[in-house]
Amino acid sequence: MSTKSFKNEQLAKIKLIDDVYKLVKDKEIKNVDLRFTDLIGQWQHFTIPVSQLTRDCFFEGFGFDGSSMRGWKKIQESDMLAIPDPSSVKIDPFLNPGTVMLICDIYDPLRKVQYDLDPRYVAKKAVDYLLSSGIADTAYYGPETEFFILDHVAYNVNEYSSWFRIDSREGFWNTGSELEANLGHKIRIKEGYSPVPPADATNDIRNMIVENLLSVNIEVERQHHEVATAGQGEIDIKYSPLVECSDKLMMFKYIVKNTAKIAGKTATFMPKPIYGDNGSGMHIHVSLWKDKKNLFAGDGYAGLSELAINFIGGILHHAPALLAFTNPTTNSYKRLVPGYEAPVNLVYSKSNRSAAIRIPMYSENPTTKRIEFRSPDGTANPYLAFSAVLLAGLDGILNNIHPGDSVDIDLFHLGDEERNKIKQTPETFEQALHNLEKDNDFLKQGNVFNDELIKHWIDYKFKKEIKEVALRPHPFEFHLYYEM
Repeated sequence: MSTKSFKNEQLAKIKLIDDVYKLVKDKEIKNVDLRFTDLIGQWQHFTIPVSQLTRDCFFEGFGFDGSSMRGWKKIQESDMLAIPDPSSVKIDPFLNPGTVMLICDIYDPLRKVQYDLDPRYVAKKAVDYLLSSGIADTAYYGPETEFFILDHVAYNVNEYSSWFRIDSREGFWNTGSELEANLGHKIRIKEGYSPVPPADATNDIRNMIVENLLSVNIEVERQHHEVATAGQGEIDIKYSPLVECSDKLMMFKYIVKNTAKIAGKTATFMPKPIYGDNGSGMHIHVSLWKDKKNLFAGDGYAGLSELAINFIGGILHHAPALLAFTNPTTNSYKRLVPGYEAPVNLVYSKSNRSAAIRIPMYSENPTTKRIEFRSPDGTANPYLAFSAVLLAGLDGILNNIHPGDSVDIDLFHLGDEERNKIKQTPETFEQALHNLEKDNDFLKQGNVFNDELIKHWIDYKFKKEIKEVALRPHPFEFHLYYEM
């Protein structure tokens, strides 16, 4: 970075810091909540009195124990710094008394550099790589994130029992009890898109969620009930650049969960909490722009440019490994099965929701042209998932990867023989991680992901999740095998 650019950057940061102090004064803020995202994708935080927020904090940061964060430092090298980003300041809609939140970037205090395993830093490096490629100057993302709003969730795992129970007054299976009214309006399995109240019993809560999203300047395009029963909903937020969209999605999940809690409910982004009904996904809309021009618009298939077709080619080519970040849980692959409108077919198509990549055809306006990657789900760490999708697509552009012919038929109702001819998503998380072990060079371009992060991710997921799930007897195994 040139001396002039560095000076301009510092001046801009000072202006943003002034804006933080003005907001603190105008709103009589008492506390500052400092947030960052761990490797797995969960927001972490600590809170300081507003008197502790000095100007130096925005340059020197706050120390914390990195060894207590999942997937990060060992205890013998645990000191880390959280440096607040003044551009991220928002008033928290839930914490009292008056609290502002600031998203932090994580630094290694010994080396005085940003920490390579900080997901937000990975996303920033992905944007830098895009700029250095000369292909585009902006990657826009617009997630459609699905979730369940439930009335009751209980679960327990120990040496001698393993169980869960879910209940929803909206659910098909809910028979209620003698102690409460059961008014009969129930959404049938796979018929939840999109009845009006009283069948849609969570509409008011979704409206509350939208109100809270708007209060932190997250623009909402629409909200509605989704296909599954039991309070499955979707709220679509307007597209924004990669890092900004990742920040917004972390805020989105925080607001959904806390609004549900205030309403006496509980919300989950777990992809497949209910057997026999549709799961929850996170469809990712993506487009590349340069000099305020949409590079995905063209005169090819479905109004796409050749660049966009190659971007699709990169995603589909790397999808078996890519899903290790976009679908990063064992539960993710209980959603990715045929028969539940899950996009398991690694093909592309216009308007076709049975393909992994769909090209929306609502408008002929070239500014709206984009692709929709439908396989991901809401358990993904957005910083890592969005970055990985970008890198896969860029690899397709740089290496002229063509995705083959489009598939414009209903893939949900293919016979086994026809389905076997089409490349499918991995059947298990274990398969996706093994694919990532073999195919990860595309992620390391521009040092966006490095070997340490990829190895850390694979090792953590195998040790802490896959093996732990595999070791435990499953309740259905008692159904199958107890009498044998």
